[in-house]
Amino acid sequence: MVQPLPVRGARGVGLMTRPFDAIVIGAGPAGSTAAILLARAGWSVALIEKQRFPRRKVCGECLAASNLSILDALGIGQDFRAAAGPELRRVALLRGHTQVLADLPPAGVEGRRWGRALGRETLDTLLREQAVAAGATLWQPWVVQRVSGGSGDWRIAVRAVESNTRLTLSAPVAIAANGSWEALPSDRPRRQARHRAGDLLAFKANFLGVAQREAPLSLLALDGGYGGMVLGDAGSTTVACCVRRDRLEACRRAHPAARAGEAVEAWLGQACPELRKALAGAQRQGPWLAAGPLDPGIRLRADDAMLRIGNAAGEAHPIVGEGMSMALQSAWLLSAWLLECAGGRLPSHDPSASATWQREAALRYAAAWRRQFAQRLRLAAAFAHAFMRPASSAVLVGLARRWPGWLTRGAGWSGKTRDLIDGTAHGMPMRALPGPGAGPGAFTEEPR
Repeated sequence: MVQPLPVRGARGVGLMTRPFDAIVIGAGPAGSTAAILLARAGWSVALIEKQRFPRRKVCGECLAASNLSILDALGIGQDFRAAAGPELRRVALLRGHTQVLADLPPAGVEGRRWGRALGRETLDTLLREQAVAAGATLWQPWVVQRVSGGSGDWRIAVRAVESNTRLTLSAPVAIAANGSWEALPSDRPRRQARHRAGDLLAFKANFLGVAQREAPLSLLALDGGYGGMVLGDAGSTTVACCVRRDRLEACRRAHPAARAGEAVEAWLGQACPELRKALAGAQRQGPWLAAGPLDPGIRLRADDAMLRIGNAAGEAHPIVGEGMSMALQSAWLLSAWLLECAGGRLPSHDPSASATWQREAALRYAAAWRRQFAQRLRLAAAFAHAFMRPASSAVLVGLARRWPGWLTRGAGWSGKTRDLIDGTAHGMPMRALPGPGAGPGAFTEEPR
């Protein structure tokens, strides 16, 4: 990792650093994946993250089988398998007193057929460490204060969270990998300032000692929300849900002395007796985490100057558990198209030419992104709204009781078996990305 040199100036301690080929904002699954792939290709990469790791996040923590080949290619597949929870082979749909069990569809690659769950505090750390090992320069915890310039000449002012250290990073390529609730200074406000009854707020908690269930993954259909429960690493069970603001307000009125997460927990137990039985005697690990409101939809545009991956590009309703899949896979797609269109050239060697081939990469990436993810967003929205409404969720549960296979098929529709690397996905460039054994500069040949 390149070590910046401290210097002193009139405004406190600053840093003098060389320009980079690419700046990646956010070191979660999307940002770290892009940093790994670009650094292995010989690019100088600055990776900026404002939070310290390990950190817990509001996340369902499921990783579909379609991502296991990516984790192997990134060099953390073995560590993931050693730490993650059991294979997710079955799913339970819970509504009131009703439970329906179904098989999850296996992926087509032997040894990578089933998804698993792993806490973000572990997964994010594994990916970040791999990015540093690949040669990326890590700025953590640092916060982005100002973004200026454009494609071919980005200037990003950053500040150390724990000091008055400030500097400006420059690069021809800039990639936004910031999370859903962490808008960059350059982004125009996307969310309504006024609270709406239909806003969805997300909650998550981890429990130890949860009663063993017939399926390690459960989906919850609730009146005014939806949720899930999954058995993850170290025997920890994650319970996560999305709740309409009006339902949350009703929960808090029913439990005026409780914190918001505790009020939600009480409501979940009342609405879903199967969940209450599973959590009876379990011990919650730490407080409930909360975030929101959710802002599902597509934010990626083909004419974006700053390239977008992960939730910065688009966000699906969490009901289908594809958030981390979209993060890893979008970073893989963008990196592949950047390297394909660069043709072995480093962006910093000719920034003006970089702006030209970046536009081509952005167009190809945007088209590939929509082919890969647009259907998932539509399907997730349909499931989410159906699960939150009593009448439609009753129809879905009734259908599942008569034909459990529709749950299996729905999981397949949501992309859980579609592997980017083995060729089952569309929109990939012709050549492969550098693998875990590649060092900096390993990807410099001319495009086919």
